[in-house]
Amino acid sequence: MTRFDAATESERLALFADAAAAHRARSSDVMTVDVDPESDVTDGGELPPWIQLAGTELVMDCTDAELDRLKDLLSEFPEFRIDELVTPEEAEGTNAVVTARSDANRVAGFIERAFREVYGLDPEYRAWVTAV
Repeated sequence: MTRFDAATESERLALFADAAAAHRARSSDVMTVDVDPESDVTDGGELPPWIQLAGTELVMDCTDAELDRLKDLLSEFPEFRIDELVTPEEAEGTNAVVTARSDANRVAGFIERAFREVYGLDPEYRAWVTAV
């Protein structure tokens, strides 16, 4: 991979697909996609969202409202399913583990839609692949 950030939907889809393919080809432990904090996507000083791919699992932290939106999104991705939900007592959210048995392009489409629909990001958000 030679690029690690993107700020338009088409560029992000290509970036996420390339990163997922590289992650799988390298058999790396994890691929992490972070939202650039300069994208002005946070509300009230919260940390921007992130999504990790570990093999065939997507991992993401969600509030209760975000988890509901994640479940709605998954209805459009029948090959994806929630495998585990962990809500630590000391945390306000839930860590969701979603099995994503699909190709890199479908994974990329899910990641893009999750950032936009689950986390409610604007179309201009900038994403970084910070680990492959």
